[in-house]
Amino acid sequence: MKIIIAGAVFAASLYYSQTYPVSSIKEELKKNASAVIRNESTEIQINKIDEIVYKNHSVVSVLNKEAVGFAAPKIFYQKGDVVSNVKVTVYDESGKKIKSFSKSDFLDIAANSQGSFYSDNRAMILNYTPASFPYTVEFSYDQKEESTVFIPDFTPFHSFNISLEKSTFSIVNNSGINLRSKIYTSPFGYASVNSDDKGNSKTYVYENIPAMDDEVLVPNPEKILPKVSFSLDKFTLVGKKGDITSWKDFGLWYYNNLLTPVSASTPQIKAEIAALNLTGTKEEKVKKIYQYMQSKTRYIFVALGIGGWQPMLPDEVQKKGYGDCKGLTNYMKTLLDEAGIESYYAIINSNQSAISFDKDFPKMGGNHVILMIPTEKGNIWLENTSQEIAYNHLSFSTTDRNVLAVKPSGIEIIETPTYTAQQNREKQFVDIILNDDKTITGKAKFQYTGNQYDFNLVFAGLSQKERNDAIKSRLSSLNFENIEMTQFKNDRDIASINYDLNFKASNYSKMVGSSFIFRAVPIYSEGFYHDNETRNLPFETPFAYEDDYEIAYELPKDYFIEELPQNGTLSSEFGTYSLSFEKKEAKLIVKRTIQIKKGIYSKEKYNDYVSFRKKIMNADNSKILISKKS
Repeated sequence: MKIIIAGAVFAASLYYSQTYPVSSIKEELKKNASAVIRNESTEIQINKIDEIVYKNHSVVSVLNKEAVGFAAPKIFYQKGDVVSNVKVTVYDESGKKIKSFSKSDFLDIAANSQGSFYSDNRAMILNYTPASFPYTVEFSYDQKEESTVFIPDFTPFHSFNISLEKSTFSIVNNSGINLRSKIYTSPFGYASVNSDDKGNSKTYVYENIPAMDDEVLVPNPEKILPKVSFSLDKFTLVGKKGDITSWKDFGLWYYNNLLTPVSASTPQIKAEIAALNLTGTKEEKVKKIYQYMQSKTRYIFVALGIGGWQPMLPDEVQKKGYGDCKGLTNYMKTLLDEAGIESYYAIINSNQSAISFDKDFPKMGGNHVILMIPTEKGNIWLENTSQEIAYNHLSFSTTDRNVLAVKPSGIEIIETPTYTAQQNREKQFVDIILNDDKTITGKAKFQYTGNQYDFNLVFAGLSQKERNDAIKSRLSSLNFENIEMTQFKNDRDIASINYDLNFKASNYSKMVGSSFIFRAVPIYSEGFYHDNETRNLPFETPFAYEDDYEIAYELPKDYFIEELPQNGTLSSEFGTYSLSFEKKEAKLIVKRTIQIKKGIYSKEKYNDYVSFRKKIMNADNSKILISKKS
């Protein structure tokens, strides 16, 4: 019996000394994963309107270097928060302890990565450099906060290439304030949450969720994964108590507590407006004020004042010439107020994959601020953080979603514009001389509008050499000997970018005896499309667009067109394409149009989309034969 007991004690000690061996992870959770969340728990205690306690514990196995940053222990906090019981233990591949750390080992830094800024947000980060992979990090800490407005959503994970064994989220509400919750299921059935609701205690669990691979055209994880959202009907934000039972009530609190205290004008701001000598329509006045504001300000991140949610005073922005999205928007609003023009501070989720607010579940949210001006002709929208962006133009990261427009009467949820394919357009006119040494020389004119304007706005801030290098890299479908961008214009009145190209490229044509063959379309953006029979995720074409090309080829002297491809069109649920050829005196005119629809499609349709794109590439590369006259 003593031998049996001793053996059991030894086995138990061996087991507990090898916590979370990597070998115990299921193979399906290792697939596409750089890290595996082994066990994660968050316990939340809401004690009163201005006290919430988080008890956090996580165990993450890091499989390769790509996940070192993800697994690095970090704690985000603000002034007034109390962080305690910080413990970190690192284990090797077999689960044996390597090292342990405490709160004193953490580096305390300002919590923003956007460069120069002012911030009340802080982060404690443990810099740990692994000796080898894989390894496991166990991390726990408690955090007490006064602000109760930011109860986090419960999701399996937020990033690609992370898998999950188990995650538990428990929330106990002892405050007597109504706590609302809402489960958002995965629209694609990717994962689900188990829930248990007992009185003032709620518990939610995710288990055995495989990693999302960052596949081609995959939507934002938030559009694929389930989540649970929470919000107290009454809350505190850095000492300011509020009500969020409805968007109207929350908007009233937001307007009176966050915006009104920082909306005061000054004699200097009044003088700025007077000096502009505004005349004309409301639209003309707004444009003049906006472009004036752009000319004298620049973006810099600022997270000061009531949890980082209150804007800088307009007087500060006016004097310093900088601000973040909140401060610049508030300054622009104050300028418009002085001109007698009504406008609304609008909170938005800025993201390439559109995310909107739930009209039926009011809660604090958003990561960006823009300005909306109502007019009889429709709303004017202003992005205030860019010195280059056009008047009344929103980029691809803020279109086609809703905003929280903060009004004196409360929040109104309003949709931002959705640009059509014809509005998101590239126009390309190219004149090419085919030389008998297999080179081509050409002149081209390009115009971009809508979301395609956004992708070319980067050229506005570049030098001439940088522009030439950038366009050469972008148009890699041609083997340029030289290329020069000229006549660059960012038309900030109508959101249009225009430029010309002069270029020479080698090896464009290929000799076949005394004849030459060359492809139909010289300049296009190369895409790489491959069938995927094992794709796990849906795919998204995030916005509609249209490309219109007209290419005029001038043949070498004494050559004629011997063979042309047939005119053709392609049509699918994803869009349309057409290519046509016309002989015109000594020239060949090629016209190409492609129109892609916006949408999210099931994984089963991905290979159909690839097939459609491959047919387009094949048509672009269809060959033209010219021969010398006998």
